[in-house]
Amino acid sequence: MNFPSLNEQLDLIKRNTVEIISEEDLARKLEHSLKTNTPLKVKLGADPSRPDLHLGHAVVLRKLRDFQDLGHEAILIIGDFTAMIGDPSGKNKTRPQLSLEETRKNGETYFEQAAKILDKSKTTIRYNSEWLGKMSFADVIRLASRYTVARMLERDDFEKRYKSGEPISVHELLYPLAQAMDSVELKNDVELGGTDQKFNLLVARDIQREYGINEPQICITLPLLEGTDGVQKMSKSLDNYIGFNHSPREMFQAALKTPDTLVEKYARLTAILNDEELTELQRLLKENPRNAVRKLAFSIVKFFHSEEAAQKELEASERISQGGVPDDIEEIVVEGSSIGLLDALLKAKATNTKSEARRLIEQGGVTMDNEKLTDAKFILNLDSDAKVLKVGKRKFFRLVRK
Repeated sequence: MNFPSLNEQLDLIKRNTVEIISEEDLARKLEHSLKTNTPLKVKLGADPSRPDLHLGHAVVLRKLRDFQDLGHEAILIIGDFTAMIGDPSGKNKTRPQLSLEETRKNGETYFEQAAKILDKSKTTIRYNSEWLGKMSFADVIRLASRYTVARMLERDDFEKRYKSGEPISVHELLYPLAQAMDSVELKNDVELGGTDQKFNLLVARDIQREYGINEPQICITLPLLEGTDGVQKMSKSLDNYIGFNHSPREMFQAALKTPDTLVEKYARLTAILNDEELTELQRLLKENPRNAVRKLAFSIVKFFHSEEAAQKELEASERISQGGVPDDIEEIVVEGSSIGLLDALLKAKATNTKSEARRLIEQGGVTMDNEKLTDAKFILNLDSDAKVLKVGKRKFFRLVRK
């Protein structure tokens, strides 16, 4: 293996990182790697508490790809066992527990999604139920004896919940220890995570030492990506995300919601643009923010789908902005000659509940033939032509009679 020089490796590894614990230890591991011509083992864990990856996951996956490009071994851990506990990071209440079957089902597509960024042929995938599921109760007691309650309560979210009287279940205290056993099992040199994972990564470093690993892992944290609302961390539950498995239409339209202040950050942290394209985006952001957002949306769809799909969505977006309708809008087939507006929105999955649909209508968010429909009791007559509904700024549905 012909590794790049130490400085070249450090320059790439440090790009976009928040903290490296410690940089001196990392340099020492890289020097040893160069001398022995042995790749470092770099680990990234993902708990499949939900079945989808989104652009926020792309930040850490991109850093794992950086290590791959430098010639090191990338290990993707699917935390099917730890997901049953639920990572308490950043949570102000106990998460509902999942079954192993649920976490396995959610994890089925993780590797395929991650391979949109990683080199699939050079990625090792492991499920932590392989070793955690085999631990006896005596093993868990021995593990728990290696860490104190006082140190565990130093964790920000635990400390806040403890002081405010919010309950902390004992199994949550075991989560960082269980995740640490992944690092003990793999004897990895480096672990990656978002800034919210710093405590977990450091616990793993300590537990590696406790289990006789004298050169414990280097902890590298990366920025958390805010969602398209520009405020909270990107999350499917908050519907402020851009999913790896979104269709080109969903992906483009979701990306168009990106605030101007986050356009450059999205492009830089996910590395969907090369350096030259990023410089052009930064220039465009100063001159015409609207076009910069459209360029970002185009680039995201191009990266995850194709340039052809991105061009198609760009043209559809331009028609919408000029008051037109996309050529390929979804058709919703209705049995009978009429349907209530509320039922139509639910059938088209434009909203999740009737109360949400009613609120959207009353706020003027639904139009037909450029006329706002503000009566939630409105009946759509489908005796003749199909009806095209516009929901919000960019969602269109064509209702046709069966």
